[in-house]
Amino acid sequence: FDVGDIGRTSDSFGHTQFSASRTTAAQAVTNYLNDKGLAVRGTARCQVPGTDQRGSILSASPVDLDEAYRLGQQAVRIAMEEGNGFMSTLFRAPGPVYSVSYGKVPLETVANSERTFPAAWLSHDKTDVTDDFVRYARPLVGEDWVSVPLVDGRMRFARLRPYFAEKILPPYEPQTVRK
Repeated sequence: FDVGDIGRTSDSFGHTQFSASRTTAAQAVTNYLNDKGLAVRGTARCQVPGTDQRGSILSASPVDLDEAYRLGQQAVRIAMEEGNGFMSTLFRAPGPVYSVSYGKVPLETVANSERTFPAAWLSHDKTDVTDDFVRYARPLVGEDWVSVPLVDGRMRFARLRPYFAEKILPPYEPQTVRK
């Protein structure tokens, strides 16, 4: 059962926009399984990949949260010191010990480019990942759960003061509106 490009949408560069497809592959497979009937009682259900992490901080990787925060800090530093035209980057050092460094790259270098999941990290039948991928990804997941304090049984989040840097860049104009 090949779901192909079902529900495919594209960004302004023509790249597949997985986060905004009209119909996800998970939905297509679930509908197919339920239409054909399962070998067991019940119906198939799906979870769209990534929605747990976006909907619940408890499913997020502490390593990913820390690196995302530091990338944001790096982006602010670049904007304050050098203006616009750069993307904040994270570089993973080679070797057995996980470590990263932060930097920048000119936007014209990365605009209209994409990185794909290496085929070498997929099993021969393309239904699983290889041990090499697991070794690569394990440090990104981390060894612990995210800690969120509870107050009266509810998660407590930060209350931020409205403290803003002086505006130095021109107002943002969405790409689809630009001439």
